[in-house]
Amino acid sequence: MIKKILVSQPKPASDKSPYFDLAERFDVELVFRPFIKVEGISSKEFRQQKVNMLDYTAVVFTSRHAIDNYFKLAKELRLTIPEDMKYFCVTETIALYIQKYVQYRKRKVFFGSTGKIDDLIPTMVKHKGEKYLVPMSDVHNSNLTGLLDSKKLNYTECVMYRTVSNDFTQEEVDTFDYDMLVFFSPAGIDSLIKNFPDFNQKNTAIATFGPATAKAVKDAVLRLDLEAPTEKYPSMTSALLHYLNEIQG
Repeated sequence: MIKKILVSQPKPASDKSPYFDLAERFDVELVFRPFIKVEGISSKEFRQQKVNMLDYTAVVFTSRHAIDNYFKLAKELRLTIPEDMKYFCVTETIALYIQKYVQYRKRKVFFGSTGKIDDLIPTMVKHKGEKYLVPMSDVHNSNLTGLLDSKKLNYTECVMYRTVSNDFTQEEVDTFDYDMLVFFSPAGIDSLIKNFPDFNQKNTAIATFGPATAKAVKDAVLRLDLEAPTEKYPSMTSALLHYLNEIQG
């Protein structure tokens, strides 16, 4: 019986999140507690990469973290980002977030419609003459670079932020008692092992989102009980709904 689920993400901002529907429907307690956090790198670390931000005419943003740390580093390095810099964003939500730092102009902000990087590439190809800077986390896959290479786009990757373990307090460690843990990245699994080196899974179910996260569970010799996304269950909440239905009826 599953009564208490730890979701390793921040609590959803909206009360309309499907997570809350799940909690009500199955009478389960949901605890939102990120296992990882994002830290920007220092300007000194960035300089070691020998990348001059002003050498580029366009920036590719895959997350809000990338935007925050791009403009933070520019400020620390006392760089003035040119008015005509172009911004290519994976989603409209990320594109709108740019307004926090610069005036939003349609002719210089572009975004994909599906949230997948593949959808943004055709727009980038239309602007093939640009020199693209691609801010990344220290841990990232090569999907994006593979796509950019295949279209022969002129780009440079650079690390602007890193994912680190969000350490648990002693009280959290002592009271760690859940029927299910939900993870969204391999770094989350690393954090579990770091914070709970003697973790004994027993009857605790583990759910993961994404193939890399599933692999990290298996590599840690833990049991994987639920994997998303699948064709039938594209989101974590839809997969959880099916899983809880199966075991709790």
